Amino acid sequence: MLKKVALTNVYTGRKATTVVDTGTDEKAIVGSGKTQVETAEISDIVGLDESIQRLTSRSKNLDDRVALFNGLAKCFDRNIPIVKSFRLQANRVKTPRFRGIIADVSEDLAQGEKISDAMEKKGDVFSPDIIALIRAGEESGRLPEIFKRIGGSQKKTHRILKKLKSGMIYPAVVVTLGIGVVITMSFTLVPAMTKLYTSLDTQLPAATEAMMTFSNILLKQPWMAALPVIALFLFFKNWGRISRIPAVQTAFLKTPVVGGLVRKSAAAVGFRTLALLIEANVRLTTALEITGQTSWHHHYQTFFEKVKNHILSGLTLTDAFVIESHWLGDDGRMICGLMETAAETGSGTELLNEIAEDYEDELDTAANQIDKLIEPVTIVILGTMVGLLIYAIYAPVFSLGDALLKK
Repeated sequence: MLKKVALTNVYTGRKATTVVDTGTDEKAIVGSGKTQVETAEISDIVGLDESIQRLTSRSKNLDDRVALFNGLAKCFDRNIPIVKSFRLQANRVKTPRFRGIIADVSEDLAQGEKISDAMEKKGDVFSPDIIALIRAGEESGRLPEIFKRIGGSQKKTHRILKKLKSGMIYPAVVVTLGIGVVITMSFTLVPAMTKLYTSLDTQLPAATEAMMTFSNILLKQPWMAALPVIALFLFFKNWGRISRIPAVQTAFLKTPVVGGLVRKSAAAVGFRTLALLIEANVRLTTALEITGQTSWHHHYQTFFEKVKNHILSGLTLTDAFVIESHWLGDDGRMICGLMETAAETGSGTELLNEIAEDYEDELDTAANQIDKLIEPVTIVILGTMVGLLIYAIYAPVFSLGDALLKK
């Protein structure tokens, strides 16, 4: 339930309004970040207002996740009580969802629950690998360090995603304009062409007939012009589910340029998680199992699962990596070489972190150049659309003389 909290400063009389996604007024006050010099007035947001608010607000804001973990890490470093540490983050986050999470988790902690158990209830926001790391931190007594690592990792991910999104603006605008031009012509130019070409009673090119058929459909059912927009909206809205389909993940791995980015992203997350779990004194087989379960790419899920099984069979981590190196792509042999060095020097976690950092740096560089990488693909798509339109429109014109002579 969404609750609007109006805070009034008792000294200046100034008001501030926040929205908290939680169930009770007491939690709403906690999530609003109310201080001792403020009074609170709470009202429920229901009906159409609630629907509009939920549609327009982002429920899984990565900015808020970064702010939450970095803030908690600083509080834990200074030995601030856990419940108070969470409540201090209420004014750092921006979305109603995260304000509600802070309120709900704070109440659970006040009742004696562990941080990992309280945060696990918010599984749609905190992924299993984050919960596993928090549990490891609780067991090893290194919770401040774990939160600092999670915050740093989330910050890097956020920076890379932000650059990728900014690089996608140009191709998205170009493709959208191209689709708009096609739809506009289907309502204006093509119907006039259709009357002329139909009266000639001659064979038309397949591209022209397809364009005329598409135009007729739009003229008879104009609402279908909205289908591409709806399809794109649903595609991006459900991209998280689509990207988890094994066939889609495999297809991306085989795509030039994109495949390398996908592999480096999955490897960086996997090796970073494994290093954190080992540093937190989690048993190696358990660490590999957790890393495999929480990996977002099915190739790396399989890799870590097979490595764990080899270790249970009595092999060393280095030998297990060598046997399953084909899952790691072109860098498999290089990673195995680093693991051999780690076995001899006893610096396994350092080298795992080094691999993750190298991949993250490469992803950061690629994110800076994403517009240059995507621009050729955009030009090809736009050129294909324009070429088909020109051919569909002008091909019958060149044969117009023959058709008239026949008549």
